[in-house]
Amino acid sequence: MFPRSFPQAYNIHVNGVLHCRVRYSQLLGLHEQLKKEYGSNVVPAFPPKKIFTLTPAEVEQRREQLEKYMQAVRQDPLLGASEMFNSFLRKAQQETQQIPTEDVALDICLSNGQKVTVNILTSDQTEDVLDAVATKLDLPDDLVGYFSLFLVREGVDGGLTFVRKLQEFELPYVSITSLRSSEFHILLRKSYWDMAYDSDVMDNRVGLNLLYAQTVSDIERGWILVNKDQHRQLKSLQEKGSKKEFIHLGQTLKYYGYIKFDPCITDFPEKGCQVIVSAGNNELNFHVKLPNEQMKEGSFKVTRMRCWRVTSSVSGTVSAKCEVKLELAFEYLMSKDRLQWVTITSQQAIMMSICLQSMVDELMVKKSGGSIKKMLRKRHNGSILRTDSQQAVKSPPLLVRNRITKLSSVSLRGISASNSANDISGNDFHGNYAFEGIGDDDL
Repeated sequence: MFPRSFPQAYNIHVNGVLHCRVRYSQLLGLHEQLKKEYGSNVVPAFPPKKIFTLTPAEVEQRREQLEKYMQAVRQDPLLGASEMFNSFLRKAQQETQQIPTEDVALDICLSNGQKVTVNILTSDQTEDVLDAVATKLDLPDDLVGYFSLFLVREGVDGGLTFVRKLQEFELPYVSITSLRSSEFHILLRKSYWDMAYDSDVMDNRVGLNLLYAQTVSDIERGWILVNKDQHRQLKSLQEKGSKKEFIHLGQTLKYYGYIKFDPCITDFPEKGCQVIVSAGNNELNFHVKLPNEQMKEGSFKVTRMRCWRVTSSVSGTVSAKCEVKLELAFEYLMSKDRLQWVTITSQQAIMMSICLQSMVDELMVKKSGGSIKKMLRKRHNGSILRTDSQQAVKSPPLLVRNRITKLSSVSLRGISASNSANDISGNDFHGNYAFEGIGDDDL
């Protein structure tokens, strides 16, 4: 008799949070469906099934192969944006979290602190929930694509941390419920960067109110810089109820429309520097604290970034809690013929990457003369073609581990039945997922 082979399962995480658990047989089934729909010449090769029990080295090799496979599918403009691929991930997420399909009420936060409660199904995807919010607010269909849903964490001091933009492969109700913490909320916020599109939004009463609330909130949080004279003007416009004029003045202020990230670490201009990063106006802005306590400010334009990547590494053991460290690194044209890598160590690295990608997408559509409305409504990570000089990460990384994986850049990890689900090693992020393997059976 041949030794029995036990099922190998893989965990997919988003930003270090478990998204779903899948088995080899499920991934093989997805592969067969994709191949049937799109053809063998489009779908990447799938790791073959083994008859005999896998050795530890073979388990790790399969994990790496599956990780590369999922990364390749995710980054393909056709496959990664397909309903077949994304529905597979949504179904797996719901099954993993063991949440049945039923009617529920979901709270969506607005920038002014108000909440909108929408009645949805637990199985509704991100676009469905966004549509439900728009309907509740009476936001016209042609403006829905100007907004997105973001997963945020509110600190005890009222600070707001952007975890990620909710993607097409996840179910918002399941995502927020699985976190089991009142700190996390789903926030409605504009999803474009070019303030020229504000005029489209402000032509509608509901759009105007949403944009006004966001501008007020960003000013109150200190994300937009305001001096005393400007503050006096803004207060006067607020008292008069002059929302459009308020926004127009806000557009002239520094960091209008930027997303501000939590303090983190960078190696620019030297290693170990503390930095506050903000994303907006097609750039990453740095407020760096040097070792000598001196403060410096600088910006890195996305048009001068040759490429970027998100990577993860893990510290800890099976017996101790593992910590996943995320890094965003981009190669920047500092001057003619001089490229330099700049690295940011931050738990929001994937969110930063998503911001950069959406900036590139907007610029590419604008350059080609396409419709920003169509792009915003139907945008999928990595679906916009880009030149060789703009080979950016197409979607947040997907990691795969043996038993449980992360969905943020495709990476796979193998885990035997006795291994901890948190036992992970380093991975490059090139998609929107992370995999870790769990051994049980090859099915």
